[in-house]
Amino acid sequence: MPLHILVLGGTTEARRLAEDLVDVDGLRVTSSLAGRVAQPRLPPGEVRVGGFGGAEGMAEWLRAHHVDAVIDATHPFAGTISFHAASAAAAVHVPLLALRRPGWVPVEGDRWHAVESLAAAARLLPELGRRVFLTTGRVGLAAFAGLDSLWFLMRSVDAPEAPCPPRMEVLLERGPFSLEGERELIRRHRVDVLVTKDSGGDATAPKLTAAREAGIPVVVVRRPPVPPGVPVAGTPKEALDLLRALLP
Repeated sequence: MPLHILVLGGTTEARRLAEDLVDVDGLRVTSSLAGRVAQPRLPPGEVRVGGFGGAEGMAEWLRAHHVDAVIDATHPFAGTISFHAASAAAAVHVPLLALRRPGWVPVEGDRWHAVESLAAAARLLPELGRRVFLTTGRVGLAAFAGLDSLWFLMRSVDAPEAPCPPRMEVLLERGPFSLEGERELIRRHRVDVLVTKDSGGDATAPKLTAAREAGIPVVVVRRPPVPPGVPVAGTPKEALDLLRALLP
């Protein structure tokens, strides 16, 4: 019987990992997607969509489907599911590892302001600018809803839901984004401050270069920690190597 690997996905790295895993003899791969994106890019192998019902629900699913290992390859800011996975894997006694793309690192010329939350970013914004390029996704916009003196350009894959900032233009786009496109967007909309989460990766990094070239400040929301004791891989290859070491 093949070993059953559950990949908690939704990221580019999760799809690449699933592509690698399905080619390994003796493995059965199921990718789990949260279902928050209307038209997700499906990975190879089996796919389930939707929540588990908390840590207990995930533990029941792991038992019922005879899962042998779990790889948490969710978005760096999907913190709740990561802690549910840690609890569920411990309850069922199966190995768990996390796949997290490395975070961004400031370079000379960057004007970064690191904060711990979207609420902290919102408190800081009035000191930094008036025309905000908001790239933190459609979840959490309520943190900025009270900033009626600022104008926001908000970019996300799917349309946002209220509450939102009262003065806001929405761009429905999916990365990767080019450096030239980000330069033009900042210029055309006269953006004077950028807000982003430290998601890492190359697909959305050009906005940081464009902001540096334009000399505008960037508010960077730090990513939450991985649950204690969970081994972390930085690339799909590292995750596959770590999985081999963890499995019997």
